Amino acid sequence: MKLKQLLAGLAVAIVGTTLAVPSRLVADAHKGTASALSAKEIQAIAEEVYIYGYPLVTMDMTRRVMTNVEKPAGTHAPMGQFVRMREYPNASFRDVTAPNADTLYTSAWIDVAKEPWVLSLPDAHDRYYLFPMLDGWTEVFQVPGKRTTGTGPQKYAITGPNWKGTLPDGVKEYKSPTSMVWLLGRIYCTGTPEDYAAVHKLQDEISLVPLSSYGKTYVPANGHVDSSIDMKTPVRALVNNLDVAAYFNRLAALMLDNPPSKADAPILAKMAQLGVAPGKSFALDHFDADTQNALKEVPKAAFGKIMGWFKEGIKAGDNKDINGWVFTTETGIYGTKYLQRALITAIGLGANRPQDAIYPTSEMSVSGVPYDGANKYKLHFPKGQLPPVNGFWSLTMYNAEYFFVDNPLNRYAISARNHLKQNADGSTDLYLQHESPGADKESNWLPAPSGKFILMLRFYWPKEAIIDGSWKIPAVEMVK
Repeated sequence: MKLKQLLAGLAVAIVGTTLAVPSRLVADAHKGTASALSAKEIQAIAEEVYIYGYPLVTMDMTRRVMTNVEKPAGTHAPMGQFVRMREYPNASFRDVTAPNADTLYTSAWIDVAKEPWVLSLPDAHDRYYLFPMLDGWTEVFQVPGKRTTGTGPQKYAITGPNWKGTLPDGVKEYKSPTSMVWLLGRIYCTGTPEDYAAVHKLQDEISLVPLSSYGKTYVPANGHVDSSIDMKTPVRALVNNLDVAAYFNRLAALMLDNPPSKADAPILAKMAQLGVAPGKSFALDHFDADTQNALKEVPKAAFGKIMGWFKEGIKAGDNKDINGWVFTTETGIYGTKYLQRALITAIGLGANRPQDAIYPTSEMSVSGVPYDGANKYKLHFPKGQLPPVNGFWSLTMYNAEYFFVDNPLNRYAISARNHLKQNADGSTDLYLQHESPGADKESNWLPAPSGKFILMLRFYWPKEAIIDGSWKIPAVEMVK
């Protein structure tokens, strides 16, 4: 259950060449030597390499699925074109779990291998937004937005790792470590008709063009639809279904345009022991039978380690469980924490840096009993102890499947924008229950389903007290 909590908190080609590898021997591509390794030893190395490469392979599969359309539609758009989400989902929405009702997404995938792309952000007039840029390894390498660069007009050239050149005046360079880049903009919106209109205008003024077309009339070409891409199976399943040879070949091919960092040298040496390196290929059938059988177990075994890291990560301090709220502050920048990076990839792809957003989730009370609409609950914040954020905070209600709940208020989340009433002592209570707590308390009511439910807090631009743990989220209390 704890893993499932974090799963919600963090809201998809095979190169078929071969390389001869002597049976039971593996070539060290860096040292030009060979060392005898057992099947178990080779499997252990392969699992480490699988975990290391999981973010890059997953990002590429996600890109393939999300951009496999002719024109922008829904949550899909061709390469170099924006997906502009126009409204929040309602209780009938089932496309993705744990949808949000706080920010509208404006996102795009670009390839900066051949030339830079210029992102133009208009004046947001002090509205909260952030435009994180993820490289192919899921590292957030830049985050323009209100927290970091303000809300005035801004222009950025996103350049590839090997690009050198001159940029137009007024355009700032953001160098991506990889050719693959995911722009995942989020703009705060209250959800009223008037605010929707204001955010739509802002979204329409955001532009993205290749550098060669900057300052010119630019009409993006229609996207190419690849009928061989599975558009129905969830991305994580598509990745997990790759056999070990397909996975390593794909990883090696992707690493040509999405190079590893200098800190990755030790894991690259292990990759070389398998005969896997950027631009090279991997042939399972060139190992002996015992080793082949061991390697075939790698995807399942390695993914088990990835998902098991949540529990182990709590012991290591990367993940937290406080008063029944499960979350992590180790997102967006990972260094060589490959298991943490793979875990967040698997359950929260696109996660922000903790300075931008944290998503504590709770499925049950501190006693271990799941929340149920047959009971009444309260989240009590003492005077002056509402979540300390510079951006905004909200509490979202989901049913047991992490979808919005139909209710008489059409309210799926509650926050300060609901004009919360304070108690006489200055404290604030949020009422989490199926039936109305009474007209005088409905401003503070987050309607629950009649059965099981799940809660998620969103802290955007959290203050240091949240990040360092000096402010603790209160436990949800059951009341009579």
